[in-house]
Amino acid sequence: MKKLMMAAAVACGMGGMAHAEAHANDVSLQLQWVTQAQFAGYYVALDKGYYEEEGLNVTILPGGPDIAPPQVLAGGGADVMLNWMPSALAAREKGLPVVNIAQPFKSSGLMLTCWKDTGIESVEDFPGKTIGVWFFGNEYPFLSWMAQEGISTDGGDDGVTVLKQGFNVDPLLQRQADCISTMTYNEYGQVLDAGVSPDELVTFQYEDQGVATLEDGIYALEENLDDPVFVDKMVRFVRASMKGWKYAEENPEEAAEIIIDYDETGAQSLAAQERMMTEIAKLTEGSNGALAEEDYRRTVDTLLAGGSDPVISQEPEGAWTSVITDQALN
Repeated sequence: MKKLMMAAAVACGMGGMAHAEAHANDVSLQLQWVTQAQFAGYYVALDKGYYEEEGLNVTILPGGPDIAPPQVLAGGGADVMLNWMPSALAAREKGLPVVNIAQPFKSSGLMLTCWKDTGIESVEDFPGKTIGVWFFGNEYPFLSWMAQEGISTDGGDDGVTVLKQGFNVDPLLQRQADCISTMTYNEYGQVLDAGVSPDELVTFQYEDQGVATLEDGIYALEENLDDPVFVDKMVRFVRASMKGWKYAEENPEEAAEIIIDYDETGAQSLAAQERMMTEIAKLTEGSNGALAEEDYRRTVDTLLAGGSDPVISQEPEGAWTSVITDQALN
């Protein structure tokens, strides 16, 4: 089992110069969740030596249920983090100056998975139902969607009862919820693995509802982007990471094997990671790492259209930059 350690050290001089050079080449990346194919591009870049080719020492920090990437970034525990844009923009409005520097994911994998026998056929059937929703920043797309539909999230016959969902599918399987939050590449497969037939389910993909928001972007603190040394290593980091992502897209089985190799918990199965990587490739397809302004605009418009309690209350300023990808892709 490979350890999550830095890639090969970069040769450097002695004393203060050595320290400065090391700092200029060290990158720590905070993931949103545990080691899995959702983050394959970074592990592939590490395993294939793409970071080493760029002179970088990269440390990948797995996430978990008790790890909030914005807090890690704010506390100096990582140079960059992966985050969904709704969470990042909400954090920025609350005073944490995070900036999107690259966007490997082009499409959203978020969806609701519902029992068909509850009578749910469309969004109009949601009132009176219980819906599982992830929190810790993942609730924003759902709350914005309901606000746009004019559906209360305070329960009752005219609204939905929101069940604070853990990062599992138990509420659906145990009939505690009529619908739960799932990702196309992860939890939906877990429901099927539990013996549920697709014919027993109804799904609502956020992309199809016109409320999809950007996921898994790369974010850094605004103040660090004033440092040319930091900018330089981010350019190299993004370039190598996107090389890893494109390799993972084209070689999903090998990418899954790499994930298994780096998973220190031993909790992941190869079959599950292969399935996940196949679905993840659909979400990164078409992205070269540069954030498309129309995708950013769609996300912001969705979040602002949140009724009396929008996710963000004003147009963000300085929330993304193309400086890194302009250099990385040339």
